[in-house]
Amino acid sequence: MDLRVPCVGAVVVHDGRLLLVRRGREPGRGLWSIPGGRLEPGETPAEGCAREVLEETGLAVETGAVLGTVERPGLGGSTYVIDDLDCTVASAAVRAADGRPALEPGDDADDAIWASSDLLATLPLVPELLETLAGWGVLDRLR
Repeated sequence: MDLRVPCVGAVVVHDGRLLLVRRGREPGRGLWSIPGGRLEPGETPAEGCAREVLEETGLAVETGAVLGTVERPGLGGSTYVIDDLDCTVASAAVRAADGRPALEPGDDADDAIWASSDLLATLPLVPELLETLAGWGVLDRLR
């Protein structure tokens, strides 16, 4: 029996850099990905997406349209059905010394960064992330 688990991911591009988290738990422990996770009961994709970003990075975001949906193998034979939403940094976000929105990794994220296109090409990413983002035109927004 295939258990399909509704999930969300947040595609956050700010000043030409993509928000990434290093996963602290399986699946994909130690690999870089966009923030996201499972929806809680009764939660909309927009609500879940904003919650996951806040939990994993400390960053408040405003959610936008669904860029696309992917399916990935989950734990225990499940399938994660992930709606990836286009998000923007909330205007009230706290700024770091470099002027970028400050990040505080938490929940199941070991680290969080703003990745340029050059850095993105060197990181160990979760499978198919780069290809998916390229297909949605996200990489064109990076410098």
